[in-house]
Amino acid sequence: MRPVVQISLDLTDINEALTTATMARRAGVDWLEAGTPLILAEGLHGVRALRERFPGVPIVADLKTMDGGYLEAEMMAKAGATHVVVMARAHEETLKCVVKAGRDYGVKVMGDNLGCPDMVAGARLIEDLGCDFVIHHIGYDERRGIAAAGRRMPSPLDQLREVVKAVKVPVQAVGGLTLEQAVRTPEYGAPLVVIGAPLAVDADAFRTADGNLEGTLRLICEKVHGYGDVAVRDRGQ
Repeated sequence: MRPVVQISLDLTDINEALTTATMARRAGVDWLEAGTPLILAEGLHGVRALRERFPGVPIVADLKTMDGGYLEAEMMAKAGATHVVVMARAHEETLKCVVKAGRDYGVKVMGDNLGCPDMVAGARLIEDLGCDFVIHHIGYDERRGIAAAGRRMPSPLDQLREVVKAVKVPVQAVGGLTLEQAVRTPEYGAPLVVIGAPLAVDADAFRTADGNLEGTLRLICEKVHGYGDVAVRDRGQ
């Protein structure tokens, strides 16, 4: 699979999100993510605005669905999302409902293992229930809480190779990665590179980071796309 660069628009203002997305596309970013803060602030209107501005571009709606899975996925699909996110810690029926909606409305389903006691088992569950992608995710609050307690902050890289080995669907690693770490995730077999807070967005204010973001994103895209195809086993193997 050709590596993909995805920018997480973890912003609360749709105009700023559209401006950032326009810049990101100029820099070579492949996928746009309507981050959870944007969905909370703008809802379906935010996804529709992205779809209207960027026809044909994949749009991930980071719903973090825990219940009401079919309806949430259906609504986002009709608004223009191409990918939706459901949590592995939701009830199995919720994951099944999101997967069914994905099939009914032609959207891909990304399962997120954030908070799973066993992250590798959570990834396997996501795949077994029919999700198209695994998001291997160490959460924002978890990272900050552990760091505040003076302990080593966990990283998705800690178990990334194990997760990639455990599943046949493409994997994305999310949560506190430095810029250098994020662009290297294809080396671990994870072809979906997500750029967001704190790399491209101010993690505390959820505002676009200062500095030459476009230039930084262009370098990221060149590096990630330069890896060439990343081996991903399909479901038939």
